[in-house]
Amino acid sequence: MAPSHVLKCCQKVLAWVPVVFIALVVAWSYYAYVVELCVCEIFGKELNEKTIVYLVVFHLSFVMFVWSYGKTIFTSPATPSNEFCLSKADKEQYEKEERPESQQEILRRAAKDLPIYTTTASRAIRYCDRCQLIKPDRCHHCSACDVCVLKMDHHCPWVNNCVGFSNYKFFLLFLMYSLLYCLFVAATVLQYFIKFWTNELPDTHAKFHVLFLFFVAAMFFISILSLFSYHCWLVGKNRSTIETFRAPTFRNGPDKNGFSLGCSKNLREVFGDEKKYWLLPIFTSLGDGCNFPTRLVIMDPEQLAVSSQNEPAKSSVSNQSFPTRPLSESQNRLLSSDCQWVETGPEEENVKSGSGFVCGGFFFFCCCCCWFFVGVFLFVFPFLRPRRALGTGWSGVQENVFNGIKSACLELKANLYPMLCSKISYYVKVVDVRWINNSHFCTSVLRSGIFYV
Repeated sequence: MAPSHVLKCCQKVLAWVPVVFIALVVAWSYYAYVVELCVCEIFGKELNEKTIVYLVVFHLSFVMFVWSYGKTIFTSPATPSNEFCLSKADKEQYEKEERPESQQEILRRAAKDLPIYTTTASRAIRYCDRCQLIKPDRCHHCSACDVCVLKMDHHCPWVNNCVGFSNYKFFLLFLMYSLLYCLFVAATVLQYFIKFWTNELPDTHAKFHVLFLFFVAAMFFISILSLFSYHCWLVGKNRSTIETFRAPTFRNGPDKNGFSLGCSKNLREVFGDEKKYWLLPIFTSLGDGCNFPTRLVIMDPEQLAVSSQNEPAKSSVSNQSFPTRPLSESQNRLLSSDCQWVETGPEEENVKSGSGFVCGGFFFFCCCCCWFFVGVFLFVFPFLRPRRALGTGWSGVQENVFNGIKSACLELKANLYPMLCSKISYYVKVVDVRWINNSHFCTSVLRSGIFYV
């Protein structure tokens, strides 16, 4: 018990590392922009209207970014209400039964009056053995939070929280305001970043804050832009990240657009009816998270009549008996069929666990790409030569800094390259001896000296 308890504590502590990293980067960006750039160096010498506008817009975007980020982190995930939990008698009977058919019969009887329209891929009622409750539509169990989350989108490591019904609006605003924050910082710092290379800035340490502030803002802007665009597309389609990889299964089978009500209504479902609160990190989402309108519910009367006429033919083919009344009058229309139920819980859990970290992994991939381009710039930097720009010569301080960075990069390359090559050579020799000793191709490659220092 003790080692597992310590392991869980370590996991909880390590889960806050990405959040602390983002907080430190944001705190440094505030210091670099306000103190070093605005107060001390650039605007501190001459207070004008440009200084005031820059500081006002910066603090406005900064406050909205921190507010939405904090709401995303500290808003607890919404969980199903008690009506989705089995009664004590049903729970005991469910645990005693060993046959999946009998267990599903118990679940179907318990879910008769619940607003449930979706099932698993094999038409089984979605039940969580961990939380011991019937899952509402669009609800999934998060292994990291160990709870069932209403309208779960994904578990985001950058906020150390599940993104779902209770904080999805906050998450979208967090992406939007962080995007505007990075764009504003990069756009206003760009002119001073150019002056850094043209010898128009004073020789102080603020120059390095300007350099890295531009790179960090540009890197995060490119990364967040792709993620924000992806979630805007999801909002327009009324889908979650999980539903993108596996469409929800309705009475007529999987339908990836089953919850889509049109772009305008999909937008109001997340942000609410009052547009004056859309840009504020205040909860205004419609509904309770347990019941969501579908395209079948809002179907026109003529379409409902056609659907009712075609339904007996479909039922005769599939040996299922569905009620002929509209779906809006019967919340358990899907669960009233006479088909056999088969449990396929593990299959669904695999999909959820695989898609839960898609957004975080996508964001991490974008960050790695940006850092790659920054690394390429630093690798090529030693081979550059200081040039004259706009008729101004390089000072002695700049020349020393340039030569120092160049020497450091060359020394780092000289030390790491032989060590890396020796490691590669060692492992290639081990593979050659143990596995492919008779391979002429690998022998020729080793003899060519490619892997040797």
